[in-house]
Amino acid sequence: MQQQRLLIGVGNTFRSDDGVGRVLAHQIAEMDLPGVDVVEATGEGAALMDAWQGYARVYILDAVSSGAIPGTIYRIEAHREPVPTGFFHYSTHAFSVAEAIELARSLDLLPERLILYGIEGTCFDHGVTLTPSVEEAGRTVVKQVCVELGSPRISDEPGDTDARSVSDE
Repeated sequence: MQQQRLLIGVGNTFRSDDGVGRVLAHQIAEMDLPGVDVVEATGEGAALMDAWQGYARVYILDAVSSGAIPGTIYRIEAHREPVPTGFFHYSTHAFSVAEAIELARSLDLLPERLILYGIEGTCFDHGVTLTPSVEEAGRTVVKQVCVELGSPRISDEPGDTDARSVSDE
């Protein structure tokens, strides 16, 4: 029996690249993947911890701002390694993705597997469109997440993932 999985798209769709997580979550939700629940969230920490409760496998998609090249993709196995808090400084909440994950870790409330995909943004100003580099990276992330979720609906192109682990830095 396949365990239920959760995908959470985080962001603010009215702040350009900050909305990438929600945009991608919406795209994946339209695929109606079996055994995958998809939700969109603002990134408020307590709401995230509440959303993933009861799920063994959780994916979070969000924009990051680390100073890397726009469109850089990060894949963090948050159940195994800490999440750099500086990646998420554009959050409008003091208690956001990184803080929620680290608090859940300290309280032993992390899901069995928690994978965080971060896409380096460049524009966090008011606007409803993604920049080209973030949009392109988003296509790669959707393909990679669908492969990880075991979806037969995505044609996997060899060598199509450029995700970097934070530990590669």
